[in-house]
Amino acid sequence: MSVAPTAAWSFDDFLLERRSRQRFPLSLAVEYRLLGKDRRRGSGKTRNISSSGVLFEVTDQQPFSGSIELMVSWPCLLDDECALKLVVKGRVVRSEGSDIAIESIQHEFRTAGPARTGKRANLRLKSSNP
Repeated sequence: MSVAPTAAWSFDDFLLERRSRQRFPLSLAVEYRLLGKDRRRGSGKTRNISSSGVLFEVTDQQPFSGSIELMVSWPCLLDDECALKLVVKGRVVRSEGSDIAIESIQHEFRTAGPARTGKRANLRLKSSNP
């Protein structure tokens, strides 16, 4: 009697989702800056974010390529009073119409000054400092 090994996943599962990181559907304000010869700047909105990249949409229909820096307005406050920005440096991996996908090479949170009143005030992020 022989026992044939069975796969824990099917080929159809593989075709449906090939991404290695979970994507979170977040619509947040974003500012971008191309870092190569084309020093273009602009703004848009994120469509989804993962630890390995960002998909965002812009109104600028010009092609995107090369290195890029994104500044994403984060919806949480640091210590109930300080706005945050997620700064992502990476490279453009896809540019289709108004959708731009980037692969993240480096990311960090930066403070963005005192929080403005508004819907972000109810979201809180506590710092690890005592």
